[in-house]
Amino acid sequence: MKGEVLVAGIGNIFLGDDAFGVEVVNRLRTRALPDHVKIVDFGMRSYDLAYALMEDWDLIILVDALPRGNEPGTLYTMRPELPATTEAATNLDAHMMNPVAVLQLVRALGGRPASILVVGCEPGNVEPDEQGTFALSPPVQAAVGEAIRTIGDLISRSKAIAA
Repeated sequence: MKGEVLVAGIGNIFLGDDAFGVEVVNRLRTRALPDHVKIVDFGMRSYDLAYALMEDWDLIILVDALPRGNEPGTLYTMRPELPATTEAATNLDAHMMNPVAVLQLVRALGGRPASILVVGCEPGNVEPDEQGTFALSPPVQAAVGEAIRTIGDLISRSKAIAA
């Protein structure tokens, strides 16, 4: 898959700001993107993501809520440390998403993703609001557009990033 890029949205739409990755990829789908870019909403489907990561992508961009202790809505772009072990995670659940456990499973299955980046957003709230609606908080909602621009930049530079 020379030049292929996977943009993977991760998150639980029922847990407020945890739906950040899902919202970003759903909005990305409405935009014109190069043919070599595949946009997928993995939600909480950890096994589906693990098997997708086994493919020969040049660049994988995971989009997720990423609590790091800063103000809600703060965006991060980082290269995750891949697990050194080839043992599968014992806590992998098909109905929950733990990206570290997913990467451990990929390694255990013999996968070696070439280049992975995470575009993450500091969540503010991971619970439904008082009215019982499930939505992103205002600061995280405001960060969606910037995340889309960041992902667009990463896609346009994907050959240099993957090298």
